[in-house]
This record gives sequence, C-alpha cells and structure tokens, in this order.
Amino acid sequence: MTAKKPATMRDSPRVWQRMLSGRRLDLLDPSPLDIEIADIAHGLARVARWNGQTSGAHIFSVAQHTLLVEAVMREQTPRIDAKIRLAALLHDAPEYVIGDMISPFKAVLGGDYKQVEKRLLAAIHIRFGLPAVLVAQIERQIKDADRGAAYLEATQLAGFAPAEAKRLFGRDPGLPLSTRQDYLTPWTAAQAEKRFLARFKTLHT
Repeated sequence: MTAKKPATMRDSPRVWQRMLSGRRLDLLDPSPLDIEIADIAHGLARVARWNGQTSGAHIFSVAQHTLLVEAVMREQTPRIDAKIRLAALLHDAPEYVIGDMISPFKAVLGGDYKQVEKRLLAAIHIRFGLPAVLVAQIERQIKDADRGAAYLEATQLAGFAPAEAKRLFGRDPGLPLSTRQDYLTPWTAAQAEKRFLARFKTLHT
C-alpha cells in the first residue's frame, strides 16, 4: 500500500481573494488591514440584489441598496449619530466578497455562511472605526431600516404585491416621493460606486 503524500500549500483550497487594490483578503481570518473602501464600493456596485430579478435597465446593486437603507434610517431617526449611519451603510459590506445570497438560500446553507459573514463584518467595522459587534439596539435600528428598504425594493422593483411585501418585510417606511424615485431607479455600476464612496466620505469623519 502506497503511503499518502502530506498535503502541500498547492493542495490546500484557496480561501483568499485578490482585490483590485492589490490586497489579499483571507475569508477565514480577515484582517482589517486588508480592507479598502474602494474595493468595497467597486464590488458592491456590481453585485445584484434579488438575484437580478428586478425591473429597470440596470441591476439594482447592493451599493444602491445600502444607500437606500441609510436614507430610510435618516427618515426614521433624523438625529441619529453619523457612526450609526455609517454602520447602516456598511451593513452588507461583506457581500463585496461573498456576494448577495437571497435569504431562502442563506437558510439552506445554515451557520457556516453566517460565521464567514460575521467575521468579515467585524473586520470591516474595525477598519473604519466602528465596534466589531454592534449593540443590540443599533442592530435592531439597522434591521428595521433594512426591512423598510426591502419593502420598497420588493414592491417597486421585484414584482411583489404590497400585501405580500408587508407580510414578509413589514410596512412601507414612508420615504418622500423625490427620495423614493431617486433611490429606486437602478443606477449604473459607475454611478452606484461613486455615490457610495461619496456618502462614505461624508459619514466617516
């Protein structure tokens, strides 16, 4: 019987991604030093929400979704601290590496996916001066804004009836019409990237 050869680095699966900035981000042990906001903006602007099943000439990107979430939060809690708004803007930032998996598929995958997502988000938070783990009250505020954004996206872009969207995501967050029209008209990837970066720079003080 032939003895098995010891595993080499070449045999080991690759668990890092090379970014356009030149950074090499390890998914199992992400370092805040390997995270750049330009990489996040570029990636999120090219990741489609709703698996691309939305109306419009362009995908509705995760970058645009995060801006919508932050706009909903501003509407719901106008005096909220800029750091919390920044956390809202970055709440889906891990998706620049792992993509936007729809909630039903996340449920199928279970805990392993969530652990990778949590490690990435903690590293992103540390990189930009936020607590690695947010307190429960802030997480709830961001989740409420996220659900409000999902309601708008579902009814305006993804073909959901209002009653179904209300059952799944909660109520309409009541954004002003001009804000709603802007944030729910799918942008080009270049526009989404530019606006994400601009909002980040405003909030990251």
